[in-house]
Amino acid sequence: MTSINEQLTEHFSQALVDAFGSDFAEVSPLVVPASNPKFGDYQCNIALSLAKKLGEKPRNIAQKIVDNLSLEELGEIPTIAGPGFINIKLKTNYVETQLKLSQTNPRLAIEKADPSQKVIVDFSSPNIAKEMHVGHLRSTIIGDCIARILEFRGHEVLRLNHVGDWGTQFGMLIAYLKEVYPDALTTADVLEIGDLVAFYKQAKQRFDEDETFKETARNQVVKLQAGDEVTRRAWQLLCDQSRREFQIIYDILDIKLTERGESFYNPFLENIVKDLDKQGLLEEDAGAQCVFLEGFTNKAGDPLPLIVQKSDGGYNYATTDLAALKYRIQEDQAERIIYVTDAGQTNHFAQVFQVAKKAKIISDNVEVIHVPFGLVKGEDGKKLKTRSGTTIKLRDLLDEAVNYARQDLEKRLKEEQRKESQEFIDNVSQVVGISAVKYADLSQNRNSDYIFSYNKMLALQGNTAPYMLYAYARIQSISREGNIDFKQLGKKAQIILKEETEIELGKYLLQFSEAIEEVENTLLPNRLCDYLYELSKKFNRFYENCPVLKSEEPLKTSRLLLCHLTARTLNLGLSLLGISVLERM
Repeated sequence: MTSINEQLTEHFSQALVDAFGSDFAEVSPLVVPASNPKFGDYQCNIALSLAKKLGEKPRNIAQKIVDNLSLEELGEIPTIAGPGFINIKLKTNYVETQLKLSQTNPRLAIEKADPSQKVIVDFSSPNIAKEMHVGHLRSTIIGDCIARILEFRGHEVLRLNHVGDWGTQFGMLIAYLKEVYPDALTTADVLEIGDLVAFYKQAKQRFDEDETFKETARNQVVKLQAGDEVTRRAWQLLCDQSRREFQIIYDILDIKLTERGESFYNPFLENIVKDLDKQGLLEEDAGAQCVFLEGFTNKAGDPLPLIVQKSDGGYNYATTDLAALKYRIQEDQAERIIYVTDAGQTNHFAQVFQVAKKAKIISDNVEVIHVPFGLVKGEDGKKLKTRSGTTIKLRDLLDEAVNYARQDLEKRLKEEQRKESQEFIDNVSQVVGISAVKYADLSQNRNSDYIFSYNKMLALQGNTAPYMLYAYARIQSISREGNIDFKQLGKKAQIILKEETEIELGKYLLQFSEAIEEVENTLLPNRLCDYLYELSKKFNRFYENCPVLKSEEPLKTSRLLLCHLTARTLNLGLSLLGISVLERM
C-alpha cells in the first residue's frame, strides 16, 4: 500500500501541473502531516514558496491548486488557512478501508523499496585487546537499528564490523607480553580479557617512555606485516579472545555483524598510494605522502593535508578507509555506504570522502554517508565514567540496567501482591533492562549528547521502552481477559470508526509507513521512537474512552481489530529498534 503522504503528493503534483503548466511537474508540493490536528490530517505548504515565482498572493495560488485538485475517495474538500496552507482531512471510510488492508497483510501493507539497493552499514567497530565500553554503545545500537529498517524495506544490507585489529598497538602488546606473560602468545585464554587490557595499558606506557622498547615494538609490527608465523599466531590468539568477548555483548544486545577488520585491507594499502600518485594527487610534506584538501586548514590557516603514507613508510587510518571504500564499491558493489561513528570523526570522514571522490573511487551512483552521534553523559552532565574516573565497561552498564529493572519489577510485584515465577522475573528484567538502554539512546536525536539515567529510562510513564512495552502488554491482557484469539477474528470483520479517539488512532496507524521511510531517508531512529510513543499515547486514550470487551457487536469486533492492529504495529516498530515485546509485565 502506497503511503498516504505519497498518494497525496501525487494528487497535489498533478494539480500543480493542471493549474500552472508542465514546468511545475518536478516541483515538490511539500505535503506533510498537519501541525495542528484541528485543521486536518495533512497540509500542503507549496503556495507560500511559489508566491515570488508566480507573482501572486499565496492564498490565490492555494485556491488555484485546490480548484484543480481531485482527491476522489481519499479526503474531504480541502480548506485554505492563514497565508495559504492547504489542509486536508481524510475521509473516515477511506481510513477504515486502508486499515482493513493493513489488517490482512503480514507487513501491515508497508511496501518494499523499489528499487532496492546494496547497502553497507559500518558500525560498532571496537578495538581488539580492549573491552567494549560505553563509547561503543551508540554506534552499536544506532547502526543495528538503521540496518534493521533498511532490511525491512527490502534493501540488501551488509552489516560490517570494522574492528581495530592491526597496527602499532599489536607490536606494543606482543613485545610486552613476550617479556611479562609469554604463555599468552602461545596458549588460548590463559589471561582474562581484563588482564589483557591492563597489560595493553602498561605496554602503551612503556612504548611512550622507553625508546628501546618502542623500537622492539615496531620490529614486531614489521614481523606481523611480513607474515612471521610466530607473531601471526600470537596476534590470532589475541584477536580470537577479543572476538569471543565481543560476541557476549552482541548476543545480549541481539546484534548481528560480519567482522571485516583493518587487517583485511592491509594487502591493498600499497596500491592505494600508487593509484593516488598516478593520478597526480600526492604531494610530499615533511617526508609524508599527502593529498591536500579543499576547505580544510590548520590553526595557522595553511592548507591541511590528508596523510596516506607516513614519513617512515607506514600507513594510517585514512589509507585503510580509502582501501575499504574501494573494496566496498568495487567488490561488494555497494550503492550506499553508511558509517556510524561519533561526531568527533566528522572531519576525518569528510576528508576521506573528498580524496576518494578526487581519486574517482566514489562514483556518481554511490552515496557515502557519515552518521555522527553525540556523547553519552552522566547525570552530572559530564562524560559518563565510573566514580574512579575510568570509562564504564559496556558489559557492566548492561548488567546494571538489568539489575535496576529487576529491583523495579520486584518492588512493583510486592506492591500489587502478585506472585510470579523466577523465570518470569528473570525474563522481564532482561527484556526491560536491555530495551530501556536501547530505547533511551535511540529516542534521542543522535546528533545530540544525552544524559544516561537508569531511573528515567525505566520509568513506566513518558517516552521510554517500558511505556511502549506496557501498551503492548495491555493489549495482550485484553485478549486474555476476553478469551479472544485476535488471529481468529476473521478477515471479513469490518473496522468501524465512530468515536473521536478511535478515528484518531486509526488515522495514526496509517502513518507508520511514513515514519519508517523517514528513518530510511534521514537515518534518524528517533523519528520512529517519536511515532511509537505517540501511537502508545493515542491507544491509551482510545482504551480509556472506548469500551472494547463491553461493547456491542459489530463495534466490539471492530475495536478488537483496532487493538490487534496497534499491537502488531508496536511489535514491528519495536523490533526495528531491536527491542522484543512482552506478553505480560
